[in-house]
Amino acid sequence: MHNHNHLQPPPTTISSAATTTSICRSITFSTPFILLITTLFSLLLILSLSFSPTTAPLTPHPHPSLFPNYLNSPSNPNDQTTLPPTPPSIAYLISGSTKDSSRILRLLFSIYHPKNQYLIHLDKKTSKSELNNLALSVQSVPVFKAAQNVNVIGKADFRYKIGSSALAATLHGASILLKLSKSWDWFINLSAADYPLVTQDDLLHILSYLPKDLNFVNHSSYIGWRESKKLKPIVVDPGLYLAEESEVYYATQKRELPDAYRLFTGSSSAILTRKFIEYCILGSENLPRTLLMYLSNSPSSESVYFPTILCNSRKFNRTAINHNMLYASFNSRSQARRLNSSDFNDLLTSGAAFASPFKVDDPVLDQIDHELLHHNRDEPVPGGWCLGDSETNKCSVWGDAEILRPGPGAKRLEKHFLELFSNGSYLSDQCQYEKSSS
Repeated sequence: MHNHNHLQPPPTTISSAATTTSICRSITFSTPFILLITTLFSLLLILSLSFSPTTAPLTPHPHPSLFPNYLNSPSNPNDQTTLPPTPPSIAYLISGSTKDSSRILRLLFSIYHPKNQYLIHLDKKTSKSELNNLALSVQSVPVFKAAQNVNVIGKADFRYKIGSSALAATLHGASILLKLSKSWDWFINLSAADYPLVTQDDLLHILSYLPKDLNFVNHSSYIGWRESKKLKPIVVDPGLYLAEESEVYYATQKRELPDAYRLFTGSSSAILTRKFIEYCILGSENLPRTLLMYLSNSPSSESVYFPTILCNSRKFNRTAINHNMLYASFNSRSQARRLNSSDFNDLLTSGAAFASPFKVDDPVLDQIDHELLHHNRDEPVPGGWCLGDSETNKCSVWGDAEILRPGPGAKRLEKHFLELFSNGSYLSDQCQYEKSSS
């Protein structure tokens, strides 16, 4: 055990995305030209993802206090008679925009665990000074440097709410996480407006009892009003090809739905397995590439891509769980409303691992920190790896990151999963085709 004040581990990595080429021409584009341009950029994205190496960069070893078995793992992988099952690892992609750095740091502390991997993406609307300040703040936290598991994307992408640039940024972040570490088991993408309802020890403890091939994604084949509003329209997303901020705009024509596969809609947030992410990124089959090209002109690509691939793939459609473990409350227009202190009891009884969306520094976040996570907003949530005697900073001394100390949140998650799996109803909810009344 070592006190972190005496450590001088290597600095946090700042990953770089490819620089976007600026194309600014004052001409009127026809719809076929729009489709051609966005298809070409989709192909470029596919090629950049498919041929990216998946090996992690060579870096010094993480600190031995956190990972005492890093260099002493058994030579025979089947020789585990005296060792308990190793807890899983999660790769988090945390996305935000301008003026989101403080809430991203708060979210990072609330979901931090040395076993996980974290990649932060502040989109291109963010100023260089804000991005640099965020990177410096990350570098200043000793345990982040010791575990070498928090990275910031240096050259960011645009993420427009309408269009496919948000999906492109998510896939790019997932490909970077594949290269950063070979050991994580699940991928979770969160926004700055999300927040956890359980500790990472709670979540990792429960996930250690589940098969590692389960994908938690809200999905439905019922299209309804989305067909005319979100699937048939053709949009041009400048985030795919312009280096400067611009407006997403609609083409006058519309297109037919594909007949080679069935579209599914869902939420943009999901808990996805590493194998499924590799299937999407590395392009071992045509479906991920074909769908990516189709969605390059779609207004709602991020909420369609993962559910559609999951449910149309024979390899993965039986791994789908129709729940993304994120609590949200919707208004009459099917829009997620901002959560506040009046929702706290619902958050507690939901059994979800995360909730969204929250306003910046809403008082309910302080309540979650105090009553559910038991930490200060600018310190990691204490876990089994925290061995400090101080009640105010238990994580001043580090222990083995493999040791978990689950609390009441694990009980809530366990109850939720038992309800989800006990009667087999999840099977009847799994990638079911429903007739759309358009």
